[in-house]
Order: sequence, then C-alpha cells, then structure tokens
Amino acid sequence: MNRACLDALRRSLREKGARQTGVSVLHLHPLLRDGERHLPALWLGPTRSYIIAAMPKILFEAGVDSYRITLNDPPLNILDLEMLDELREALGRVKNDKHVLLITGNGTRAFSAGASVSDHLGDRVKTMLSSFHGCFRLLDKLELVTVALVNGVALGGGCELALACDFVIASDKASFGQPEIKLGVFPPVAAIQLSSQLPPRRGLEMLLTGEPIDASAAAELGIVNKVIAADDFEAGSNEWLNRLTSKSAAALRFAKIAFRKGQSSEFDGKLARIEELYLDELMKSEDATEGLNAFLEKRKPAWSHR
Repeated sequence: MNRACLDALRRSLREKGARQTGVSVLHLHPLLRDGERHLPALWLGPTRSYIIAAMPKILFEAGVDSYRITLNDPPLNILDLEMLDELREALGRVKNDKHVLLITGNGTRAFSAGASVSDHLGDRVKTMLSSFHGCFRLLDKLELVTVALVNGVALGGGCELALACDFVIASDKASFGQPEIKLGVFPPVAAIQLSSQLPPRRGLEMLLTGEPIDASAAAELGIVNKVIAADDFEAGSNEWLNRLTSKSAAALRFAKIAFRKGQSSEFDGKLARIEELYLDELMKSEDATEGLNAFLEKRKPAWSHR
C-alpha cells in the first residue's frame, strides 16, 4: 500500500468517524497473503477486520465472516471510470471463503448516485460500459451471499449495483431510481433487473418514468429486504446479517447455487444482447447525445425524437 493510498485511507476513516467502525487506533498488521502477492493491511482493532486494499475510491476490507467493499468518494460516490476499475479489481479478489460480501457507500447522502454522465459520451461509452458491466458479471458469478447496505440515494448505476446483490438492506432515508430515461438513454442492467425482480408494470414504470421510490415502497415491491432507521442502521444491519453469519458458510453457498439454477436467469447472455442495442442503436440516436449533453450543460433537453 503506497503512502498516497494510506493517507487517503486515514482521511476517509476520519471522515467516516471511528463511531461507525469501533476503531480508535489503526496500526499496521503483518503482511497478509493474497494469491501470489503479499500485501500490507491495516488491522481494525476490536472489529477483527482488516483493510486488504485502500484504493483512491474503493476500500476493500475482510473480517472473520465477511468481505466489505465501500464506495469511497463521498458525498455522491459517483461510479466513474476510476472507481469502476477499482471496484472490478476488488470484486475480482473476493473469494468464496466467507459468509457474505457487503457493498456500501461512504457517507449518509448516497450509496451511489450512479455512473458518471460524462463517461457516456463519445468513445468513452464503450470503455465505461465494458468496465461497468464487468463488475456485474463478476458479482453474478460469486457463490457467497452478497448484500447491499444502502445508506442514502441509490440512483442509476448505484441502484443497479444494489439490485445486483442477493439482499438489500436500506436505511429509511434511502431511495432507489433509474433516471436515465430523462437523459435520453436507458440502463442496460436495470432493464434485466426490473423485468425480473418486479411485477412487469411496476418495473416498466420505473424504467420509463425515471421516478425514484423511497425505501418503504421498495420494500413493498420486494427489492429491499429490510428497512432500518438511519440512526440505528449499523446495529440493525448487523442484527439482520447475523441471520446469515450464524449459518454454515458452505450451506449458504450451495443453497444459493441451487436457487440460481432454479432461476436459470442466463444473465450474461441477456446483458450481451442488451449491450448491442445500447451501443449500436441507442447511443447513435440524436436524443441520446442531446440528453446527455443537456444534463452536463444544465439545461432542458430539446428532443428530436430520433
């Protein structure tokens, strides 16, 4: 871990506050084996968890029962190319040797407000989509249980990331939405998620209106498992997670595999076909370019309907 990353980590932990992690003092822990490399880690004292990697925009921690990935670019935790590359690296290092992988965002304003709009323009869109969807393909292949801890708004790519997890725990201040249609585009991953996880008319409503829903409405629709008061979010989440970590990690893994086989979702194939529609047709439309540029220029789009 280089000094720049270490300094960024310390700043981040100060911003988060030791109250969230139970950490009062950080100290270097002996080198931990990670595949063929030895990496320095930071031991988080009484929590018995440690930092495996502190990248500029992602924190990757491991504990006795869980891995934890924190989107670490508050206040909005935008999924730009840098964060997506780091997220993909962290997901690639998750092993199926614990009960759960937790994904959360630093701060209370946003889990993530979505992918960077500027990364959708010009030649960057192919790079962005490849990196972004690479994260979902890695998540889809994980055998351990994945849980999103949504402590604020989850919009666009942030909503897609939350819904890609097996379970979603949300604070009562959280909200979920896919506003891409307002920019003249649509969210490829959410097109799969909303059509499979929600009743068809409600899923299509979220996709076509771009209007967000609060945590209670999301729970009623079945895309949130538990809503917890924001002031009690950490303790309440830990209590809910204990329902999983008290079980056999191996049994959880095999049960999830069996459930997925019953679904026969073919996520990768569906996503590939939607990617073609997105890149080869949608992104060549006049309205896609107009909508994205209007957002960046902070003006109302002038739709040509082409």
